[in-house]
Amino acid sequence: MTDSPSAYDLAYAAAQANPEEFWAEAAMALHWDTPWERVLDDRAAPLYRWFSGGQMNTCFNAIDRHVLNGRGAQAAVIYDSPVTSTKRTISYAELQEEVARCAGVLRSIGVEQGDRVIIYMPMTPETLIGMYACARIGAVHSVVFGGFAPHELAVRIDDAQPKVVLTASCGIEVQRIVPYKPLLDKALEVAAHKPAHCVVLQREVHRCDLTPDRDIDWAEAMTTAEPVPCVPVLATDPLYILYTSGTTGQPKGVVRDNGGHAVALLWTMKHVYNVEPGDVFWAASDFGWAVGHSYIVYAPLLAGCTTVVHEGKPVGTPDAGGFWRVIQEHNVRVLFTAPTAFRAIKREDPTGLFYAKYDVSCLRALFLAGERLDPDTYHWARALLQTPVIDHWWQTETGWPVAANCLGLTSFPVKPGSPTKPVPGYTVEILDEDGRALPSNKEGAVVIKLPLPPGTLPTLWRDDARYIETYLTRYPGYYLTGDGGYIDEDGYLFIMGRVDDIIIVAGHNLSTGSMEQALSSHQDVAECAVVGVRDALKTQLPVGLVVLKAGVLRSAAELSAELVQLVRDQVGPVANLKQVLVVSRLPKTRSGKVLRKTMRAIADGDAWTMPPTIDEPATLDEIASAFATIGLARGPGSPIGG
Repeated sequence: MTDSPSAYDLAYAAAQANPEEFWAEAAMALHWDTPWERVLDDRAAPLYRWFSGGQMNTCFNAIDRHVLNGRGAQAAVIYDSPVTSTKRTISYAELQEEVARCAGVLRSIGVEQGDRVIIYMPMTPETLIGMYACARIGAVHSVVFGGFAPHELAVRIDDAQPKVVLTASCGIEVQRIVPYKPLLDKALEVAAHKPAHCVVLQREVHRCDLTPDRDIDWAEAMTTAEPVPCVPVLATDPLYILYTSGTTGQPKGVVRDNGGHAVALLWTMKHVYNVEPGDVFWAASDFGWAVGHSYIVYAPLLAGCTTVVHEGKPVGTPDAGGFWRVIQEHNVRVLFTAPTAFRAIKREDPTGLFYAKYDVSCLRALFLAGERLDPDTYHWARALLQTPVIDHWWQTETGWPVAANCLGLTSFPVKPGSPTKPVPGYTVEILDEDGRALPSNKEGAVVIKLPLPPGTLPTLWRDDARYIETYLTRYPGYYLTGDGGYIDEDGYLFIMGRVDDIIIVAGHNLSTGSMEQALSSHQDVAECAVVGVRDALKTQLPVGLVVLKAGVLRSAAELSAELVQLVRDQVGPVANLKQVLVVSRLPKTRSGKVLRKTMRAIADGDAWTMPPTIDEPATLDEIASAFATIGLARGPGSPIGG
């Protein structure tokens, strides 16, 4: 006798057997102005399109639809800004009015359907309002994280060629104010493309001068603007462009369409995150990153939930209890953030003293993504919260989870280090260098079989050829994720890191992820990274970098010896890790990804540039100094020891 199939098994099998029927049923939860002609349009394969011929509007489905259905008085957005001591709740009806007026501002200065709008703004409700205003009139928005360097902003302006830029006078960090206007002015000075207007949100903490004939005061424009209705657009029309760094120096503009995006995100809110209309959902990320777009701005409102816009950090605004205060105060049901946020909290409050000050019993689940969730952080969070801690894996390109423990379908037993199983709609396989499928527990390239489901990138902005070359050429018939990993005998996926995080030590391919897992299991380690540096004898050798938990006072030499032995015990002598350096912080992007590639270039003495997404540039100085203590950064091919 066999066990009956679970809800997950049934959904996964249905999406596999007949994806068109599966996603057509999911799409019926939305309002369509014109029905689609084809659910899956494969006429230009491998450039697949979903719901071609159909017309809808993302803004209508996320805001106006709920107002019409009686949710106008419900909170749509909770703005909580500890850096400005500001809190504000915006109902669905109020949000509808503000978005319609903002769309009127855009329309009054010449923005039409298909035009692009760059949004260079901080974590404020106006950023979300600007995004929806673009969607309302069929304009294409591209959010560039506020504070990006002028050159990087200029590159994106030249690529997107926006008619208008929405910006603010400043952003506010934990200990400083970042004036945006000088950065924007410099970018516009060097950019070849010149937008017609900039609409500037003046923040009281730091106001800026406006450039005559170009700049428009946000508040003044809103008071005189005429609200405009939603414009039906094709499901296949672009909703936004989200830039990621490319290997050529030219940013990759990931395109998200309207129809498939809304269908997929709405489906995930119930089936992956298990939330209902009216629940408070908090994605503690930033606008300008995929998580912010998908799960601060669009998915919660498509589902009729309340979304939290938080202008602060996991620690330092004001302390390591900041997250717990927000959860208690706003009755947050699901928190979604990056593992690095919890490692920061764990480092500052390893025993949970700040946590004990708050009642977070309303929290039903914690979801983590954006980087690999090491087992030590999983166990710490699970013991602290006593609620499900769900690792899930996806990418900017996919826009929603590829693998997850789908709480709205079937809650599977957790295997620390795994995001559980592929989400219905995705066929994930592990291939070797020659494109052959690998057996269970054998590590290789993680790929997704085509066609990708709705909501994933259909192409790159104005560059189909680059999309095909970057993602679809290496393994024909598959999308190349760029990650390495394996699937175990129970169908659980394990992501071990980017393919370029595989290092070659004396002819052996080794995953730095397995070494990091060993290092992070040490009781004194808050977070860690392992990079492979060039070695004349063995091709590469791993070097570990660790950040200690708050209050740990240890001899660096003694601790390093313990950690080296720990890796030897857990990974094996073949790892050849002999150097572990203690640093105060790891260099990361603003979204929490550790800058391993940059650290490797520093160690190897190769040329490198300051990543535009870096959170704290000074961290690279500390890393360079740490490498220098063991004789690294001396130039290509320098051996670092036996």
